[in-house]
Amino acid sequence: MIDKFLNEEQDPKAVEKVYSRLVDLLTTSEEIIYIAVQKKPLVNLFPDCIAITNKRILFFTPANLGLSIKFVDFVWKDVVDVFTKEEIIGAVFSIKTTGGAEMGVDYLPKVQARKLYQYAQERKEAERELRRQRELEEKRAESGSIQVDHPAQAVFQPSAPVVQQPPLQAPAPAPEEPKKDELTEKLKRLKTLFESGLISQEEYNNKKLELLSDF
Repeated sequence: MIDKFLNEEQDPKAVEKVYSRLVDLLTTSEEIIYIAVQKKPLVNLFPDCIAITNKRILFFTPANLGLSIKFVDFVWKDVVDVFTKEEIIGAVFSIKTTGGAEMGVDYLPKVQARKLYQYAQERKEAERELRRQRELEEKRAESGSIQVDHPAQAVFQPSAPVVQQPPLQAPAPAPEEPKKDELTEKLKRLKTLFESGLISQEEYNNKKLELLSDF
């Protein structure tokens, strides 16, 4: 079972210990991709290890003189960047998380550090694509949930019945004022003319008879 993780000179005992612990930690559909083992110069009794799965990266550290093993894991969506630095003896592989935490292992065989970097970059790209797909789906969901406000329909209310008023009657014409006595006025003016000497007695009499004959 562990043979496929021994292709780059990994320590078989260290890989077996990490693998047995890792199998118990796997979640549904999680698969182990690669295991790298630290190789310290001179003494390498309790090496640190790094395991990569399709869902996370795990750092294993032996404790209690190798009788137990501790681990710290980070899901790929929380990994901001990965780094590798080759030195005279071995290489350093490290990661940086969204929370600002940094984790790494030194004295890794250079070929193993390169493999870790390669697989980590592939997982980051896959996670970036998944994140892009999720964002697109969220945007589609948001655009689909937008409701257009329709103008409120006017509520028809029956109008009150119109009471027909009886047609207004034209006011009755005011009674005609009695005509002034035109004859009297004319006779007065005629007399005034006579008394003023403007007409003769004969003209006065003739005009008076004429007025009286008209009425």
